[in-house]
Amino acid sequence: MFFRRAREDRAFREAQRAGYELSRQLQATQPWPDFPEQTAPAPAAEEAVAADFLPPELRVPSRQEVAGLMMRWLPPLIIEDEVRTCPGCGAYRDWIVFCMRDDSIWLRCRSGHETKEPGLDAAWYNRNSGPVDRFHPTLEEGLRHLGH
Repeated sequence: MFFRRAREDRAFREAQRAGYELSRQLQATQPWPDFPEQTAPAPAAEEAVAADFLPPELRVPSRQEVAGLMMRWLPPLIIEDEVRTCPGCGAYRDWIVFCMRDDSIWLRCRSGHETKEPGLDAAWYNRNSGPVDRFHPTLEEGLRHLGH
């Protein structure tokens, strides 16, 4: 019984190989009139990147083109089972969390005190932040947009 199955498997594989080889020979010799080869024109200097890419006015800045990202964090911020408080004023909620270009995380309380947070990283920020809804030219405009 075992040898019969191995023989059937071997015959099946040989039939597959023969069919594959036959289809390769057919494709190599068959002219395809429905799909004539087209010569693409040389791209212009402005289109050298990609012809189907968005024009510059519709592109979203990349992460390296902005100074950082920010989000509002209303509840108390708990890091390693400890509620984080502002070293300047003792506030423990209503933070603005910044994720800078170098992936460092900074916290800003409502009073304007800023402190670097080594217990958080860019992965935490990406897990907890929503999609970017606006880009602001200045920090003040971003803070005003978030209600600070």
